Amino acid sequence: MLESYVTPILMSYVNRYIKNLKPSDLQLSLWGGDVVLSKLELKLDVLEQELKLPFSFLSGHIHELRIHVPWTKLGSEPVVITINTMECILKLKDGVQEDHESSGSSSTNRSTTESAKSSVKPRRIQQTAPSDPDLPPGYVQSLIRRVVNNVNIVINNLILKYVEDDIVLSVNITSAECYTVDEFWDRAFMDISANDLVLRKVVNFSDCTVCLDKRNASGKIEFYQDPLLYKCSFKTRLHFTYDNLNSKMPSVIKIHTLVESLKLSITDQQLPMFIRIMQLGIALYYGELGNFKEGENEDLVCHTKDILGNISGVEDETGSDMQYSTQYINQEPYMHQDDDQQQGWVSWAWSFVPAIVSYDDGEDDYTGTEGGTILHQQKSQALKDPIVSIGFYCTKATVTFKLTEMQAESSYYSPQKVKSKEVILWEQEGTTVEALMMGEPFFDCQIGFVGCQAMCLKGIMGIKDFEENVNRSDAEAYFFSCGENLSTKGMTYLTNSLFDYRSPENNGIRAEFILDAAHHKETYSEIAGMQRFGAFYMDYLYTMESTSGKVSGNQQELSSSKSEDLINVQEMSTKSLIVGPLNLRLDSSAVHRIMKMIVCAMEHEYEPYNKPKPDIVEGNRTMPNSEEVASLEEYIPTRLTSFTILKCTITISMAEFNLLGHLLPIIMGQKSSSGLLNAGSFQPLRPLPAIRILMDKINLEHSVPMYAEQLVQTVSSLSQPSDNLLHYCYAHCYLKIFGFQAGLTSLDIRGSYCLPTPIIPSFSTAIYGKLLKFPKYWTKQSHVPLTECIFELPNLTVQATRAQTLLLQTIYQSWSHVGNVSSAVVNEVLLNEVFQTLGVKSKNPLPTLEGSVQNVELKYCSTSLVKCASGTVGSIKICAKAPGDGGKEKLIPLIQGPSDTRDLHSSKWLNESRKPESLLAPDMVAFTIQNPRYMDYCHNSGAVLLASLQGLAVNIDPVLYTWLMYQPQKRSSRHIQQQPVGTVPLGMPVTRKKEDEVSVGSVPLAKQQSNQASEYASSPVKTKTVTGTPNRPY
Repeated sequence: MLESYVTPILMSYVNRYIKNLKPSDLQLSLWGGDVVLSKLELKLDVLEQELKLPFSFLSGHIHELRIHVPWTKLGSEPVVITINTMECILKLKDGVQEDHESSGSSSTNRSTTESAKSSVKPRRIQQTAPSDPDLPPGYVQSLIRRVVNNVNIVINNLILKYVEDDIVLSVNITSAECYTVDEFWDRAFMDISANDLVLRKVVNFSDCTVCLDKRNASGKIEFYQDPLLYKCSFKTRLHFTYDNLNSKMPSVIKIHTLVESLKLSITDQQLPMFIRIMQLGIALYYGELGNFKEGENEDLVCHTKDILGNISGVEDETGSDMQYSTQYINQEPYMHQDDDQQQGWVSWAWSFVPAIVSYDDGEDDYTGTEGGTILHQQKSQALKDPIVSIGFYCTKATVTFKLTEMQAESSYYSPQKVKSKEVILWEQEGTTVEALMMGEPFFDCQIGFVGCQAMCLKGIMGIKDFEENVNRSDAEAYFFSCGENLSTKGMTYLTNSLFDYRSPENNGIRAEFILDAAHHKETYSEIAGMQRFGAFYMDYLYTMESTSGKVSGNQQELSSSKSEDLINVQEMSTKSLIVGPLNLRLDSSAVHRIMKMIVCAMEHEYEPYNKPKPDIVEGNRTMPNSEEVASLEEYIPTRLTSFTILKCTITISMAEFNLLGHLLPIIMGQKSSSGLLNAGSFQPLRPLPAIRILMDKINLEHSVPMYAEQLVQTVSSLSQPSDNLLHYCYAHCYLKIFGFQAGLTSLDIRGSYCLPTPIIPSFSTAIYGKLLKFPKYWTKQSHVPLTECIFELPNLTVQATRAQTLLLQTIYQSWSHVGNVSSAVVNEVLLNEVFQTLGVKSKNPLPTLEGSVQNVELKYCSTSLVKCASGTVGSIKICAKAPGDGGKEKLIPLIQGPSDTRDLHSSKWLNESRKPESLLAPDMVAFTIQNPRYMDYCHNSGAVLLASLQGLAVNIDPVLYTWLMYQPQKRSSRHIQQQPVGTVPLGMPVTRKKEDEVSVGSVPLAKQQSNQASEYASSPVKTKTVTGTPNRPY
């Protein structure tokens, strides 16, 4: 009968994870069609060994377990497994094992082995039992497959708790249900057919609540914080594609989750704990847990062999063959510092991907013996790695940061309550997190979101700047914005997901995946990423290629000290991060809220998960042979990271209030001031002067060797390593800034910024640096540079009137003079002088000083013995633009170099016309400084200073005195209160006319002819310009 085939399968799983069950009673209940088991205790040791997480279970129980088997309709109705109230409590493993572990790790291994064997027995019975003449074997296998594919699992009230130090993290899911669906994602009884080799499932989670609380020394929670996440529902779609009906494992697995609304709430007390949980996740991912140590090596190897079965690969740069786990855990700490190649949580998650859907793996799949493991490893090599796609999609997410304060009840004996106040709100739309993997050779992760913005709420530190009675607009509350809205962008973040009706899976087409690195980079370029998202896009790609023609690349093998292991595989890791056009407004409200978040994050410091070991250099290092050196010369695995920001606009407003004296000492590691905050009423200052900074593009590139310490050990042992090998022993960083410009602007009472007055016209610059990895290995080679840095500045011009410099000084003092609680005051006459009304000419325009430097190049280098710096400055020019006769401006040179000063004392020098010199002329300033690090070495080499200075002409003109002696005074012809005509919306970048967009790299802040860089300042290098006042004294 069917019962003899189906019952052992169900019994094997139930008996495997639940204590003290009588198989006879369970079998009789199953034959009745319904099983109800109450107050069940889970086998914690089995769960620990099967999950292989670095966590230990403190407790785990099920209040009620129901199993419904429709024996009469087994081919058309699903088996339903219902769990009512399941609770598990976990903690991080440490060196001292808990009681249920200390009962004997050997007994734990023994019980696991016994349970594994007990779970195998029903399978063997199934495979060796004589076939029923009324039930052909083919029919039985088909029926069992249909039953397993359509099992419904319902969990009501799932409670998971994690405790560590004073942290209590709890996850409560009211209801979770997993069931099989049809091609329209509707509930149905489905099976795999020859025409449709696809299995679809849906998992619905209802009312998920996540709490993060702090417990005291006795383990009790005194004050419950607001939930991190409250009653959030989300749905997951699973799509499995098989190659044929007899496939034990899918060839393509897609698991995508969609959340319509995600509302997170973090208080100041939860922030340090939340950061700690994030650090735990990172440590798990990279395998950096210091307490996941050697004492568990033996258990880990046993656990690994016990579960791997038919698993054929691991994700990302993680260890592949788990039989080398002991080698992995005993690695040097440098392997823990490498980004992604460790055996971590992701490897554990990957190992379960085939196990989720495999149901008939044969009798060897669960044997804990070494022979069974070897057999499985042989099988796994023949099996093809499945393509796994995991995605998380969120339509709209918000994160609210709150400050808490204790509030006592009216009664003296009543307990205190925690009252929270919202201060910052982060909104994000169209979030996507996608991961694509295929065993070891390929892993890709893409993260992006369409738009985001941040706004200020309520008050901060006693300043009620955004309370309801202040009546400030929402536009003033938003201090950060990036990207677009979903209403204008569309649902691009769901492209090719299981929730996209245009995706291949939703149209009966088998999806195609790009698993080639070159093709991947062409398809998923920066432009394509920003077109899909708009605000942020990240693409992380890892590939591994075998050069020996066989599957290799075990990270454990690569971690050994032999460089020959690097010959087998060629690994590559690239990260590309792009941020779209963003606007950041730093006023008093935003800065104080950001600083307060930083202070709250630093209030509680936890012990790091992975403590670095002391540097120990091996005395006897083996010299690599010529073949190993040649292979290193050919290819060295490297991690490349590129970070780009497009069209960045930063506005730094004058401080309306300044209480940073209470925050900065804590951030700098000092004690906070004991003075109490005595904040009065807040009144916004209008007009509010500000500095606006625009950057067309910022690009940061970083590269580091993938196996740094192993490479350095090998290269440093060579007597004369090549430049190529030395290059890869450094971490390189290259920063480029394009189109940087700055100017002064003002926020008026209507909430709009006036057209900026340029201070620094557009310029570009670059800086490069490199740092030697593991300098402890280079002590015998003192000539190898430890650090190098190069700074290049082709051209920089600064221009300002005295009124503009006074306004800049006022903005600076508003931030530097801490303790200013009341609203700041700014001279209105000074504002009117700086921000000229559009179309109105001033009767007495102020002179403008303009300075320019060209061809600046600075270099710094340090070795273990000396530090050296050198630099050159091509030219320096300072001139004044003053009103001349007929309303025309005239240029008055004040400082100019390099200059031919041989005839400077004669009047002939002022009258003659000087033409540009050759560009090959010497730089104006060139210097070199070398300083020894140690005094004993100084006696042998000494310090060196070399300098070269070309001719410099200085003209002391009365216009300089006029510029310095300016003081803002009221004028009868000028109205104090003037509204600028040309305004732009708050937080929006300055728009430019089409005729101004000829050259992006040289577009000024605004087209104001009188304030642009003069031809004098922008003349070619070493150029001498004819002065406009030949008869002025100097």
